[in-house]
Amino acid sequence: MIYFRFCVFTAKVIPRASYDMVHYGHSNQLRQAKAMGDYLIAGVHTDAEISKHKGPPVFTQEERYKMVRAIKWVDEIVEGAPYVTTLETLDKHNCDFCVHGDDITLTVDGKDTYEEVKRAGRYRECRRTQGVSTTDLVGRMLLMTKAHHSNIDNPDYQQHTDNFGKGPKGHSPWTGVSQFLQTSQKIIQFASGKEPQPGDTIIYVAGAFDLFHIGHVDFLEMVYKQAERPYVIVGLHFDQEVNRYKGKNYPIMNIHERTLSVLACRYVSEVVIGAPYAVGKDLLDHFKVDLVCHGKTEVFPDKDESDPYAEPKRRGIFRAIDSGNNLTTDDIVQRIIENRLQFEARNQKKEAKEMAVIEAMKKRDQEVSEVTDCEFAL
Repeated sequence: MIYFRFCVFTAKVIPRASYDMVHYGHSNQLRQAKAMGDYLIAGVHTDAEISKHKGPPVFTQEERYKMVRAIKWVDEIVEGAPYVTTLETLDKHNCDFCVHGDDITLTVDGKDTYEEVKRAGRYRECRRTQGVSTTDLVGRMLLMTKAHHSNIDNPDYQQHTDNFGKGPKGHSPWTGVSQFLQTSQKIIQFASGKEPQPGDTIIYVAGAFDLFHIGHVDFLEMVYKQAERPYVIVGLHFDQEVNRYKGKNYPIMNIHERTLSVLACRYVSEVVIGAPYAVGKDLLDHFKVDLVCHGKTEVFPDKDESDPYAEPKRRGIFRAIDSGNNLTTDDIVQRIIENRLQFEARNQKKEAKEMAVIEAMKKRDQEVSEVTDCEFAL
């Protein structure tokens, strides 16, 4: 769980979440929350809390703490935030209110985790980002096909979404899978809009940056530290290009999703969407690149078997970066595969609780309607 401390006219806000497998949906929640005030505190739950209320997390709490810190709209985080948000928690961190998406979060016994702060009028809501969820991403990782990110009607894909986001009594609108639709407005909301200034060191990195994770964050942080005034440009390869050199079912996230994920990182200034695989003369001259960096992961040759970094190496501006973190997207996929049954059970249990709440809400609304009709008749 994450708490936010937002400020509206010196007001502070706190949202909370598990932030397991941090994706652009989480980042968009934080962006919306920050817009409600001046200062944002994100409360992140421990592994034990998540396991108790939701099921086993994919990432450790230390990994999740660092991922949330790297999101550019976050001013501060609270490690080990309680799963149930209370007035005591808000007051402890000098927060005026807390923020959450328009989905519902429930405790292990099915109670609303925001009940107390809602009653006190210290709860705000932001819109959930359609088209992305941990449920969806887990299903994609288990679906070994090249078309999952562009063909949501694929019957195999639908089977996986059913396994991961459908309980015995139907779909919950909060846990189910929907399709992401990119818009120019969304990119503008995520982009910094800042041009490089005289004296800035323009640093270029390129890659897939698929399932944007803590390994990427550690690498970009190290790249950012290569200069006193860095302006980091990330070149993202198109889906077809990524699949050419990565194979299997990669990329897990399509180019539009990966763009938002990278733009949300505080170490990134600009993103080139559909960057050429070879870092050539035209690209280096166009962006006036001072330094080109690459991590310790394997550099695959271009289609003609040439070195994609030949030109920056010739210019003497290529630098290999060791972030000290060897985590890869492959490692994350392996975590999911090894714990497949646990994740299926986790999501189905979560949806069952949500469906129970939906049915209770429908029953309550129906009773209110019947009482109103009766009073009107009298």
